[in-house]
Amino acid sequence: MTSNTISIQEIESPHQPPRDTGMILPGPRRRLDTREAHEANLAARAATVCGSGYELNKAVPLPKGTDPKQRLGTLYTYIGKDKGCAILDNNVGKAQYMYIGVCDTNGKHCDKDSGTFSQYAGPIYISNFACAPLVAKMGQSSKSLYIDYKDEYAWACN
Repeated sequence: MTSNTISIQEIESPHQPPRDTGMILPGPRRRLDTREAHEANLAARAATVCGSGYELNKAVPLPKGTDPKQRLGTLYTYIGKDKGCAILDNNVGKAQYMYIGVCDTNGKHCDKDSGTFSQYAGPIYISNFACAPLVAKMGQSSKSLYIDYKDEYAWACN
């Protein structure tokens, strides 16, 4: 059955190597249905990049409004016991300029990561994460962006 929606569990996160399932891993020339089969169970493992005890809060395929199967990046936010964590995942398959940054609501405490990455930017952490704004950018360079995303409320306001 084909669906136009995608659940959080179907969004890929390559932060940890996949277990050996005997499945052919996706590559740029693999058929889409093979990639979909591989993606079915990966989001839960992504939280290990933030450390233990983090749970997935939200996954946003980017650029915003893009079919999740055609995304160039994925923004993951997580909630831990005392902190929020975020990662910008590179879904292009080659090193790209990436930036991810977050500040608390009063702008006093910030964390960011930027550079040329083949897998992901981050993790970044914020203690007072309720209502925290987050910025994610990705492109061939800092001046040639195809993702320039700002989320005013990356984590829910309590």
